[in-house]
Amino acid sequence: MGSVKRLRKLFEGPKKVWDKQRITADRKLITEYGLKTMTELWKAQTLIRQIRREARRILSKRGTNLVVGEKQLLDRVKKFLVKKDDLKLEDLLSLTVKDMLERRFQTLAIRKGFAKTPRQSRQFIVHGHLAIKTNKVNSPSYLVTFDEENEINWFKKPVVVSAEEEKPAKKNDEKTEEKTGEKAGAAEEKKVEAAQNPVEEKPSDEKKEVAVAVAAQQ
Repeated sequence: MGSVKRLRKLFEGPKKVWDKQRITADRKLITEYGLKTMTELWKAQTLIRQIRREARRILSKRGTNLVVGEKQLLDRVKKFLVKKDDLKLEDLLSLTVKDMLERRFQTLAIRKGFAKTPRQSRQFIVHGHLAIKTNKVNSPSYLVTFDEENEINWFKKPVVVSAEEEKPAKKNDEKTEEKTGEKAGAAEEKKVEAAQNPVEEKPSDEKKEVAVAVAAQQ
């Protein structure tokens, strides 16, 4: 048997793992774009970081093949990230992770109206209901190029979601409210009955002893 090759990580983790401000901002992005884990966010951040790093290297005139490197970098960014004919290297320095997340297949499926929520979009893609140019794509993190953006469609047949399936949470909330209301009403009825029919207090042991002592003295 040959030696097992160690796989290289495809992302760079944060420098400060327990930074509260960063964790809060990352969680907002995960909720907004329907990401499954922090790893998906870190991969997008790594890609943006690599583009900005290469742009800074070329602008500072470091290394070789600067002209070829600049052309390749700009062509790559124009292909799937920034739709701008007169794009310059300086423009790449202002890119953010949101620009990358907007180009994910999961996000574009919502923008094109194939899904209403990030969770629904992810489910459709993973289950193989969406395609690009008649080719099924089941990866939510797939970066869609501008040429492919208008080719997003259903795979074979569209998925029809009924109104009952779209609002399961609201129904559950209504049932919970009904149960809570019934419990509150029952509690109020018990209070009213208790006020109208007061229960006679049973004499305690101390009161019984006092009553016996008084009767003995008489």
